[in-house]
Amino acid sequence: MIKFSLACEGGHQFESWFPDGASYDEQVRRGFVTCPECHSPRIAKAPMAPAVVTRRGGERPLAVTDEKAMKLRDALVALRREIETRTENVGEAFPQVARAIHAGDEPERAIRGQASLVEVKALLEEGVAIAPIPALPEEAN
Repeated sequence: MIKFSLACEGGHQFESWFPDGASYDEQVRRGFVTCPECHSPRIAKAPMAPAVVTRRGGERPLAVTDEKAMKLRDALVALRREIETRTENVGEAFPQVARAIHAGDEPERAIRGQASLVEVKALLEEGVAIAPIPALPEEAN
């Protein structure tokens, strides 16, 4: 998959994902790509900054991107730090500990840990109050 920054003839800019560059060319040629704002099919690639990962004095890696995305990422980092300071990490035992707290077999407290999608679905079906924490971009690498 590849993401292109695009612009219409009216100057509206937007982004879209394509399987590859040839798919982009074919979809634009056939008029399948239109501006989400004015619906113009006259689309061209806009200048893009490459995704460059750097380190600043031992801080988190950064991908060069637009300011809105950077603010969103910074908000996610702040949320994660807050959750980490206010919860106990029970690791892979999360499903068992969450069930035990729900059943009253363990003291009530805020916990975090890992669970598979199947385990998360089962916990939710059982009425255990849980909420997934969004992964940060570098956690997917």
